[in-house]
Amino acid sequence: MNTSERFTPDGCVCDAEAKAGGLIPFETAVSMALDLALPVRETEWLPIEQATDRVLAGPVSAPAALPMFNNSAMDGYALRTRDLTGDGPWTLPVSGRTAAGDPADAGFARGTALRILTGAAVASEADAVVTQEAVDVRAGRITLRRRPDPGSNIRRRGEDLCRGDDVLPAGIAIGPRQACALAYCGAAEIEVRRKVRVAIFSTGSELRPPGAALGPGQIWNCNLSMLTAALTQSWVEVVDLGAIPDRPDELAETLASAFGQSADLIISTGGVSVGDEDHMRGVVCRAGGEIAALRIAMKPGKPVAMGRIGPAVFVGLPGNPVAAFVAWHMLGAPVLKRLGGIAAPRERLSRVRLGSGLSRFPGRCEFRPARILGRDPGGLDIVGLLSSSFSARVGLLAAADGLAVIPADAERVPEGELLDFIRF
Repeated sequence: MNTSERFTPDGCVCDAEAKAGGLIPFETAVSMALDLALPVRETEWLPIEQATDRVLAGPVSAPAALPMFNNSAMDGYALRTRDLTGDGPWTLPVSGRTAAGDPADAGFARGTALRILTGAAVASEADAVVTQEAVDVRAGRITLRRRPDPGSNIRRRGEDLCRGDDVLPAGIAIGPRQACALAYCGAAEIEVRRKVRVAIFSTGSELRPPGAALGPGQIWNCNLSMLTAALTQSWVEVVDLGAIPDRPDELAETLASAFGQSADLIISTGGVSVGDEDHMRGVVCRAGGEIAALRIAMKPGKPVAMGRIGPAVFVGLPGNPVAAFVAWHMLGAPVLKRLGGIAAPRERLSRVRLGSGLSRFPGRCEFRPARILGRDPGGLDIVGLLSSSFSARVGLLAAADGLAVIPADAERVPEGELLDFIRF
Protein backbone atom coordinates (compact mmCIF):
# COMPACT_ATOMS: atom_id res chain seq x y z
CA MET A 1 0.00 0.00 0.00
CA ASN A 2 1.24 3.49 -0.82
CA THR A 3 0.82 5.07 2.60
CA SER A 4 1.25 8.61 1.31
CA GLU A 5 -1.91 8.11 -0.75
CA ARG A 6 -3.92 5.93 1.65
CA PHE A 7 -3.29 7.41 5.09
CA THR A 8 -3.34 10.73 6.89
CA PRO A 9 -0.08 11.81 8.56
CA ASP A 10 -0.96 10.09 11.85
CA GLY A 11 -1.45 6.83 9.94
CA CYS A 12 -4.74 5.98 11.60
CA VAL A 13 -7.53 7.04 9.24
CA CYS A 14 -8.11 6.29 5.58
CA ASP A 15 -7.54 9.66 3.93
CA ALA A 16 -9.87 9.00 1.00
CA GLU A 17 -12.70 8.17 3.37
CA ALA A 18 -12.00 11.16 5.61
CA LYS A 19 -12.27 13.51 2.65
CA ALA A 20 -15.25 11.90 0.97
CA GLY A 21 -17.14 10.95 4.13
CA GLY A 22 -18.76 8.07 2.24
CA LEU A 23 -18.38 4.41 1.43
CA ILE A 24 -15.43 2.96 -0.43
CA PRO A 25 -16.42 0.89 -3.50
CA PHE A 26 -15.90 -2.81 -2.95
CA GLU A 27 -13.42 -3.25 -5.81
CA THR A 28 -11.36 -0.32 -4.48
CA ALA A 29 -11.24 -2.01 -1.09
CA VAL A 30 -10.06 -5.28 -2.68
CA SER A 31 -7.29 -3.44 -4.53
CA MET A 32 -6.21 -1.72 -1.31
CA ALA A 33 -6.16 -5.05 0.49
CA LEU A 34 -4.06 -6.75 -2.18
CA ASP A 35 -1.66 -3.81 -2.30
CA LEU A 36 -0.80 -4.53 1.32
CA ALA A 37 0.53 -8.01 0.70
CA LEU A 38 3.76 -9.25 -0.85
CA PRO A 39 4.45 -12.99 -1.18
CA VAL A 40 6.70 -14.44 1.49
CA ARG A 41 10.23 -14.68 0.12
CA GLU A 42 11.62 -17.74 1.88
CA THR A 43 11.35 -21.09 0.12
CA GLU A 44 12.13 -24.71 0.87
CA TRP A 45 12.61 -27.91 -1.11
CA LEU A 46 10.25 -30.79 -0.38
CA PRO A 47 9.87 -34.33 -1.72
CA ILE A 48 6.90 -34.40 -4.04
CA GLU A 49 4.95 -36.71 -1.73
CA GLN A 50 5.22 -34.08 1.04
CA ALA A 51 4.28 -31.12 -1.12
CA THR A 52 0.52 -31.58 -1.39
CA ASP A 53 -1.27 -28.21 -1.21
CA ARG A 54 2.01 -26.28 -0.98
CA VAL A 55 2.60 -23.36 -3.34
CA LEU A 56 5.16 -23.62 -6.14
CA ALA A 57 7.87 -20.98 -5.80
CA GLY A 58 8.83 -21.05 -9.47
CA PRO A 59 7.67 -22.47 -12.80
CA VAL A 60 8.33 -26.07 -13.75
CA SER A 61 9.34 -26.98 -17.31
CA ALA A 62 9.70 -30.31 -19.07
CA PRO A 63 13.27 -31.66 -18.76
CA ALA A 64 12.95 -33.72 -21.96
CA ALA A 65 10.53 -34.51 -24.74
CA LEU A 66 7.56 -36.39 -23.26
CA PRO A 67 6.79 -39.10 -23.90
CA MET A 68 10.45 -39.93 -24.38
CA PHE A 69 9.80 -42.59 -27.04
CA ASN A 70 7.10 -43.70 -29.43
CA ASN A 71 4.78 -46.08 -27.60
CA SER A 72 1.63 -48.01 -28.24
CA ALA A 73 -1.69 -46.50 -27.24
CA MET A 74 -3.46 -49.88 -27.40
CA ASP A 75 -2.97 -53.60 -27.02
CA GLY A 76 -2.50 -54.88 -30.56
CA TYR A 77 0.07 -55.48 -33.27
CA ALA A 78 2.78 -53.17 -34.61
CA LEU A 79 3.50 -53.33 -38.32
CA ARG A 80 4.81 -51.49 -41.37
CA THR A 81 1.93 -50.24 -43.49
CA ARG A 82 4.14 -50.52 -46.59
CA ASP A 83 4.13 -54.30 -46.08
CA LEU A 84 0.40 -54.33 -46.84
CA THR A 85 0.53 -54.52 -50.62
CA GLY A 86 -2.37 -55.02 -52.97
CA ASP A 87 -5.97 -55.34 -51.87
CA GLY A 88 -6.83 -56.82 -48.50
CA PRO A 89 -7.31 -58.86 -46.54
CA TRP A 90 -3.68 -59.15 -45.50
CA THR A 91 -2.05 -61.87 -43.45
CA LEU A 92 1.22 -61.37 -41.56
CA PRO A 93 3.16 -63.74 -39.33
CA VAL A 94 3.75 -62.58 -35.73
CA SER A 95 7.49 -62.42 -35.17
CA GLY A 96 7.67 -61.44 -31.49
CA ARG A 97 6.17 -59.70 -28.49
CA THR A 98 6.97 -56.51 -26.55
CA ALA A 99 5.41 -55.18 -23.36
CA ALA A 100 5.71 -51.93 -21.41
CA GLY A 101 9.21 -51.70 -19.98
CA ASP A 102 10.81 -53.79 -22.72
CA PRO A 103 13.27 -52.16 -25.13
CA ALA A 104 11.91 -51.43 -28.58
CA ASP A 105 12.32 -54.41 -30.91
CA ALA A 106 14.07 -52.64 -33.74
CA GLY A 107 14.81 -55.81 -35.70
CA PHE A 108 11.51 -57.46 -36.37
CA ALA A 109 11.55 -58.84 -39.88
CA ARG A 110 9.90 -57.14 -42.80
CA GLY A 111 6.56 -58.54 -43.76
CA THR A 112 5.78 -59.49 -40.15
CA ALA A 113 3.83 -58.02 -37.24
CA LEU A 114 4.89 -57.66 -33.64
CA ARG A 115 2.57 -58.33 -30.71
CA ILE A 116 2.62 -55.14 -28.61
CA LEU A 117 0.96 -54.10 -25.37
CA THR A 118 -0.19 -50.65 -24.23
CA GLY A 119 2.71 -48.39 -23.28
CA ALA A 120 5.36 -50.55 -24.93
CA ALA A 121 8.03 -48.87 -27.03
CA VAL A 122 7.32 -49.04 -30.77
CA ALA A 123 10.13 -50.13 -33.06
CA SER A 124 11.44 -47.34 -35.26
CA GLU A 125 10.45 -49.18 -38.47
CA ALA A 126 6.85 -49.73 -37.34
CA ASP A 127 4.47 -46.94 -38.35
CA ALA A 128 1.10 -48.25 -37.11
CA VAL A 129 -0.49 -50.35 -34.40
CA VAL A 130 -3.70 -52.23 -35.18
CA THR A 131 -5.86 -53.11 -32.20
CA GLN A 132 -6.29 -56.72 -31.24
CA GLU A 133 -10.03 -56.40 -31.89
CA ALA A 134 -9.35 -55.48 -35.53
CA VAL A 135 -7.53 -58.70 -36.46
CA ASP A 136 -8.12 -62.42 -36.57
CA VAL A 137 -5.38 -64.47 -34.93
CA ARG A 138 -4.70 -68.04 -36.00
CA ALA A 139 -1.63 -70.27 -35.86
CA GLY A 140 0.79 -67.43 -35.12
CA ARG A 141 -0.56 -65.16 -37.87
CA ILE A 142 -2.86 -62.15 -37.94
CA THR A 143 -5.31 -61.27 -40.68
CA LEU A 144 -6.64 -57.74 -41.08
CA ARG A 145 -9.27 -56.52 -43.52
CA ARG A 146 -8.76 -52.79 -43.19
CA ARG A 147 -5.53 -50.94 -43.94
CA PRO A 148 -4.51 -48.82 -40.93
CA ASP A 149 -3.41 -45.25 -41.45
CA PRO A 150 0.27 -44.49 -40.75
CA GLY A 151 0.58 -43.35 -37.13
CA SER A 152 -2.52 -45.19 -35.95
CA ASN A 153 -2.53 -45.89 -32.19
CA ILE A 154 1.02 -44.64 -31.67
CA ARG A 155 1.82 -41.98 -29.09
CA ARG A 156 4.67 -40.06 -30.68
CA ARG A 157 7.79 -38.91 -28.84
CA GLY A 158 7.29 -35.33 -27.65
CA GLU A 159 3.63 -35.13 -28.65
CA ASP A 160 2.65 -34.18 -25.11
CA LEU A 161 5.53 -31.86 -24.15
CA CYS A 162 8.69 -30.68 -25.84
CA ARG A 163 11.83 -30.13 -23.84
CA GLY A 164 11.56 -26.77 -22.06
CA ASP A 165 7.78 -26.49 -22.38
CA ASP A 166 6.01 -24.92 -19.42
CA VAL A 167 4.30 -27.57 -17.29
CA LEU A 168 3.20 -25.64 -14.19
CA PRO A 169 3.42 -21.92 -13.42
CA ALA A 170 4.68 -20.41 -10.19
CA GLY A 171 2.02 -19.65 -7.65
CA ILE A 172 -0.10 -22.76 -8.00
CA ALA A 173 -0.99 -25.06 -5.10
CA ILE A 174 -0.05 -28.69 -5.64
CA GLY A 175 -3.10 -30.91 -5.98
CA PRO A 176 -3.52 -34.35 -7.57
CA ARG A 177 -3.28 -33.08 -11.16
CA GLN A 178 -0.19 -31.02 -10.44
CA ALA A 179 1.47 -33.87 -8.53
CA CYS A 180 0.84 -36.12 -11.52
CA ALA A 181 2.43 -33.59 -13.90
CA LEU A 182 5.47 -33.13 -11.64
CA ALA A 183 6.05 -36.86 -11.33
CA TYR A 184 5.55 -37.23 -15.10
CA CYS A 185 8.45 -34.81 -15.52
CA GLY A 186 10.60 -36.77 -13.09
CA ALA A 187 10.57 -34.14 -10.33
CA ALA A 188 11.49 -35.87 -7.07
CA GLU A 189 11.71 -32.59 -5.13
CA ILE A 190 10.14 -29.20 -5.77
CA GLU A 191 10.75 -25.69 -4.44
CA VAL A 192 7.78 -24.24 -2.56
CA ARG A 193 7.21 -21.06 -0.60
CA ARG A 194 7.40 -21.40 3.14
CA LYS A 195 4.17 -21.46 5.08
CA VAL A 196 2.40 -18.19 5.80
CA ARG A 197 2.31 -17.55 9.55
CA VAL A 198 -1.09 -16.24 10.68
CA ALA A 199 -2.06 -15.06 14.18
CA ILE A 200 -5.78 -14.86 14.96
CA PHE A 201 -7.85 -13.58 17.88
CA SER A 202 -11.34 -12.34 18.66
CA THR A 203 -12.24 -9.26 20.68
CA GLY A 204 -15.25 -9.06 22.95
CA SER A 205 -15.84 -9.31 26.69
CA GLU A 206 -19.02 -11.28 25.97
CA LEU A 207 -17.26 -14.17 24.22
CA ARG A 208 -16.95 -17.64 25.71
CA PRO A 209 -15.47 -20.81 24.18
CA PRO A 210 -17.99 -23.19 22.56
CA GLY A 211 -19.37 -25.55 25.20
CA ALA A 212 -18.57 -23.26 28.14
CA ALA A 213 -21.29 -22.20 30.55
CA LEU A 214 -22.77 -18.82 29.62
CA GLY A 215 -23.47 -16.03 32.02
CA PRO A 216 -25.86 -13.13 31.43
CA GLY A 217 -25.14 -11.36 28.13
CA GLN A 218 -22.48 -13.88 27.05
CA ILE A 219 -22.32 -15.79 23.76
CA TRP A 220 -20.26 -18.61 22.34
CA ASN A 221 -17.39 -17.48 20.14
CA CYS A 222 -17.90 -18.85 16.61
CA ASN A 223 -15.57 -16.47 14.76
CA LEU A 224 -12.38 -18.22 15.83
CA SER A 225 -13.81 -21.57 14.79
CA MET A 226 -14.72 -20.09 11.40
CA LEU A 227 -11.25 -18.66 10.91
CA THR A 228 -9.51 -21.82 12.06
CA ALA A 229 -11.47 -23.85 9.52
CA ALA A 230 -10.81 -21.30 6.77
CA LEU A 231 -7.08 -21.30 7.53
CA THR A 232 -6.63 -25.07 7.74
CA GLN A 233 -4.44 -25.44 4.68
CA SER A 234 -1.05 -27.02 4.22
CA TRP A 235 0.58 -23.72 3.26
CA VAL A 236 -0.68 -21.86 6.35
CA GLU A 237 0.61 -22.02 9.94
CA VAL A 238 -1.93 -20.73 12.48
CA VAL A 239 -1.43 -19.36 15.99
CA ASP A 240 -4.72 -19.01 17.89
CA LEU A 241 -4.42 -16.23 20.49
CA GLY A 242 -7.94 -16.73 21.80
CA ALA A 243 -10.74 -14.35 22.75
CA ILE A 244 -9.61 -11.07 24.31
CA PRO A 245 -11.83 -8.82 26.47
CA ASP A 246 -12.53 -5.28 25.27
CA ARG A 247 -9.66 -3.79 27.26
CA PRO A 248 -6.98 -1.86 25.33
CA ASP A 249 -4.10 -3.08 27.52
CA GLU A 250 -4.94 -6.75 26.94
CA LEU A 251 -5.47 -6.15 23.23
CA ALA A 252 -2.05 -4.48 23.06
CA GLU A 253 -0.47 -7.48 24.82
CA THR A 254 -2.13 -9.76 22.27
CA LEU A 255 -0.67 -7.76 19.38
CA ALA A 256 2.75 -8.00 21.01
CA SER A 257 2.29 -11.76 21.26
CA ALA A 258 1.50 -11.87 17.53
CA PHE A 259 4.75 -10.01 16.85
CA GLY A 260 6.56 -12.59 18.96
CA GLN A 261 5.18 -15.31 16.69
CA SER A 262 6.70 -13.55 13.61
CA ALA A 263 3.26 -13.45 12.04
CA ASP A 264 2.96 -12.48 8.39
CA LEU A 265 -0.76 -11.82 8.85
CA ILE A 266 -2.69 -10.79 11.97
CA ILE A 267 -6.46 -11.23 11.90
CA SER A 268 -8.87 -9.99 14.53
CA THR A 269 -12.66 -10.08 14.70
CA GLY A 270 -14.67 -7.34 16.35
CA GLY A 271 -13.70 -3.95 17.70
CA VAL A 272 -13.28 -2.17 14.34
CA SER A 273 -16.44 -0.09 14.19
CA VAL A 274 -17.12 3.20 15.99
CA GLY A 275 -18.66 2.02 19.28
CA ASP A 276 -17.35 2.83 22.75
CA GLU A 277 -15.75 -0.61 23.04
CA ASP A 278 -14.26 -0.70 19.51
CA HIS A 279 -10.60 -0.29 20.43
CA MET A 280 -8.67 -2.07 17.68
CA ARG A 281 -7.84 0.96 15.54
CA GLY A 282 -6.36 2.86 18.45
CA VAL A 283 -4.47 -0.19 19.72
CA VAL A 284 -2.90 -0.82 16.32
CA CYS A 285 -1.92 2.82 15.92
CA ARG A 286 -0.32 2.97 19.36
CA ALA A 287 1.64 -0.15 18.45
CA GLY A 288 3.18 1.80 15.56
CA GLY A 289 0.95 0.39 12.88
CA GLU A 290 -0.71 2.06 9.95
CA ILE A 291 -4.36 1.22 9.64
CA ALA A 292 -7.15 2.18 7.30
CA ALA A 293 -10.56 2.14 8.97
CA LEU A 294 -12.72 1.39 5.97
CA ARG A 295 -16.43 1.75 5.51
CA ILE A 296 -16.88 -0.44 2.46
CA ALA A 297 -19.85 -0.44 0.13
CA MET A 298 -20.54 -4.12 0.77
CA LYS A 299 -23.25 -5.98 2.64
CA PRO A 300 -22.60 -7.50 5.07
CA GLY A 301 -19.16 -6.44 6.29
CA LYS A 302 -19.16 -2.65 5.97
CA PRO A 303 -16.71 -1.93 8.84
CA VAL A 304 -13.28 -3.47 8.11
CA ALA A 305 -9.81 -2.37 9.17
CA MET A 306 -6.72 -3.09 7.09
CA GLY A 307 -3.13 -2.00 7.38
CA ARG A 308 0.34 -3.00 8.48
CA ILE A 309 2.02 -3.47 11.84
CA GLY A 310 5.72 -3.65 11.14
CA PRO A 311 6.25 -6.45 8.60
CA ALA A 312 2.82 -8.00 9.24
CA VAL A 313 -0.42 -7.28 7.41
CA PHE A 314 -3.35 -6.57 9.71
CA VAL A 315 -6.96 -7.42 8.80
CA GLY A 316 -9.64 -6.44 11.31
CA LEU A 317 -12.95 -8.14 10.54
CA PRO A 318 -16.38 -7.26 11.93
CA GLY A 319 -17.58 -9.05 15.05
CA ASN A 320 -20.89 -10.14 13.53
CA PRO A 321 -20.21 -13.77 12.49
CA VAL A 322 -21.89 -13.59 9.08
CA ALA A 323 -20.23 -10.24 8.32
CA ALA A 324 -16.90 -11.65 9.50
CA PHE A 325 -17.32 -14.67 7.22
CA VAL A 326 -18.17 -12.60 4.15
CA ALA A 327 -15.46 -9.99 4.81
CA TRP A 328 -12.91 -12.75 5.29
CA HIS A 329 -14.03 -14.58 2.15
CA MET A 330 -14.01 -11.48 -0.05
CA LEU A 331 -11.16 -9.38 1.43
CA GLY A 332 -9.08 -11.38 3.89
CA ALA A 333 -8.67 -14.59 1.91
CA PRO A 334 -7.23 -12.79 -1.17
CA VAL A 335 -4.66 -11.12 1.11
CA LEU A 336 -3.68 -14.51 2.55
CA LYS A 337 -3.36 -16.01 -0.93
CA ARG A 338 -1.20 -13.11 -2.10
CA LEU A 339 1.07 -13.57 0.93
CA GLY A 340 1.30 -17.27 0.10
CA GLY A 341 2.38 -16.50 -3.46
CA ILE A 342 -0.77 -17.87 -5.10
CA ALA A 343 -0.97 -16.40 -8.57
CA ALA A 344 -4.77 -15.95 -8.68
CA PRO A 345 -5.86 -14.72 -5.23
CA ARG A 346 -9.42 -13.67 -6.11
CA GLU A 347 -12.48 -15.88 -5.73
CA ARG A 348 -13.61 -17.80 -8.80
CA LEU A 349 -17.11 -16.83 -9.88
CA SER A 350 -19.72 -18.78 -11.78
CA ARG A 351 -22.89 -17.53 -13.44
CA VAL A 352 -26.31 -18.48 -12.11
CA ARG A 353 -29.88 -17.51 -12.86
CA LEU A 354 -32.02 -15.83 -10.21
CA GLY A 355 -35.07 -17.89 -9.29
CA SER A 356 -37.25 -15.01 -8.15
CA GLY A 357 -36.83 -11.25 -8.39
CA LEU A 358 -36.06 -8.83 -5.61
CA SER A 359 -36.14 -5.13 -4.80
CA ARG A 360 -33.51 -3.49 -2.61
CA PHE A 361 -31.88 -0.23 -1.65
CA PRO A 362 -28.91 0.35 -3.98
CA GLY A 363 -25.51 1.59 -2.89
CA ARG A 364 -23.70 -1.49 -1.56
CA CYS A 365 -22.49 -4.63 -3.30
CA GLU A 366 -24.43 -7.39 -1.61
CA PHE A 367 -23.25 -10.94 -0.99
CA ARG A 368 -26.50 -12.76 -0.29
CA PRO A 369 -26.57 -16.39 0.95
CA ALA A 370 -28.41 -18.48 -1.65
CA ARG A 371 -29.50 -22.05 -2.29
CA ILE A 372 -29.25 -23.87 -5.61
CA LEU A 373 -32.79 -24.84 -6.64
CA GLY A 374 -32.14 -26.63 -9.92
CA ARG A 375 -31.00 -25.95 -13.48
CA ASP A 376 -32.46 -24.06 -16.39
CA PRO A 377 -32.76 -25.63 -19.90
CA GLY A 378 -29.33 -24.23 -20.78
CA GLY A 379 -27.63 -25.95 -17.86
CA LEU A 380 -27.19 -22.90 -15.61
CA ASP A 381 -27.93 -23.31 -11.92
CA ILE A 382 -30.99 -21.50 -10.63
CA VAL A 383 -30.58 -19.97 -7.16
CA GLY A 384 -33.01 -18.82 -4.55
CA LEU A 385 -31.93 -15.99 -2.28
CA LEU A 386 -32.32 -16.52 1.44
CA SER A 387 -33.81 -13.90 3.73
CA SER A 388 -32.93 -10.26 3.08
CA SER A 389 -32.35 -9.91 6.84
CA PHE A 390 -29.39 -12.27 7.02
CA SER A 391 -26.41 -10.35 8.39
CA ALA A 392 -26.76 -11.85 11.88
CA ARG A 393 -28.25 -15.23 10.98
CA VAL A 394 -25.57 -17.90 11.06
CA GLY A 395 -28.18 -20.61 10.47
CA LEU A 396 -29.00 -19.13 7.06
CA LEU A 397 -25.32 -19.04 6.14
CA ALA A 398 -24.90 -22.69 7.11
CA ALA A 399 -27.88 -23.61 4.91
CA ALA A 400 -26.56 -21.76 1.85
CA ASP A 401 -24.76 -23.26 -1.15
CA GLY A 402 -22.90 -20.03 -1.85
CA LEU A 403 -23.11 -16.25 -2.09
CA ALA A 404 -25.03 -14.54 -4.87
CA VAL A 405 -23.40 -11.24 -5.85
CA ILE A 406 -25.87 -8.38 -6.30
CA PRO A 407 -24.29 -5.29 -7.93
CA ALA A 408 -24.15 -2.14 -5.82
CA ASP A 409 -26.25 -0.07 -8.24
CA ALA A 410 -29.02 -2.65 -8.64
CA GLU A 411 -32.37 -1.49 -7.25
CA ARG A 412 -34.49 -4.14 -8.91
CA VAL A 413 -33.20 -7.57 -9.99
CA PRO A 414 -35.84 -9.41 -12.04
CA GLU A 415 -36.52 -13.12 -12.03
CA GLY A 416 -34.25 -14.92 -14.48
CA GLU A 417 -31.46 -12.32 -14.22
CA LEU A 418 -27.89 -13.65 -14.46
CA LEU A 419 -25.77 -13.11 -11.34
CA ASP A 420 -22.26 -13.96 -10.28
CA PHE A 421 -22.11 -16.74 -7.69
CA ILE A 422 -19.42 -17.80 -5.22
CA ARG A 423 -19.78 -21.49 -4.40
CA PHE A 424 -18.91 -22.82 -0.98
